Amino acid sequence: MTVKDAPARADLAATDDIGWAVRLLAATPTHEHRDPELLRRWARAADAFGSALAPVACEARIVERDGGLELGLLARYTSRPPTVEVYTDTIDLAERVVDARGWRDWYPPGSVRAAALAHEAVHVHLHHGPAKAALKSALGHSALRLGRLRVPGHVAGAEEVAAHAYARTVCGLGRSPLLLTAALAAEAEARSGSANGSNPPPARDARREN
Repeated sequence: MTVKDAPARADLAATDDIGWAVRLLAATPTHEHRDPELLRRWARAADAFGSALAPVACEARIVERDGGLELGLLARYTSRPPTVEVYTDTIDLAERVVDARGWRDWYPPGSVRAAALAHEAVHVHLHHGPAKAALKSALGHSALRLGRLRVPGHVAGAEEVAAHAYARTVCGLGRSPLLLTAALAAEAEARSGSANGSNPPPARDARREN
């Protein structure tokens, strides 16, 4: 399948932003057998946390390069040294997918790169400051309880959901970048299926790695 054929695939936009966040959490290791309602509660909490974050500047070095399509990434934050890698080939493909699917009202020109940088800026922010503890508190997950003492627990994937919600909010997007990453995953799988001479498999959930 080529980019121009993308609208013929299942309507990914029929799943709302929280729905995609739930799918992301469900596909994250350690959550395979979690109660779907618990995942939805965590997804809503992480989405609300990210949406409410004040704008944060990206203090890491920004490097643009190709190779994102092979890695399945739009951007990636690495902490040593603090660097945000922006993959221009994936961003270019994302812009074409937006046009092909008729999503330009949700993702204005140039917003894919802006959202990728905003997303990674939150990873930098959470990695170096007290916001990570605040996110744990907002999720309400307990790693340990001893009487009235509660130790907030880590929820794998919640930071990713929060980062997507933050990017949606600060960039003024009509939908979360999670929808766009799902479309990119569908495009990648369709290309792989075409290359193998088989029918493309259904779209899978996708997320950027941090």
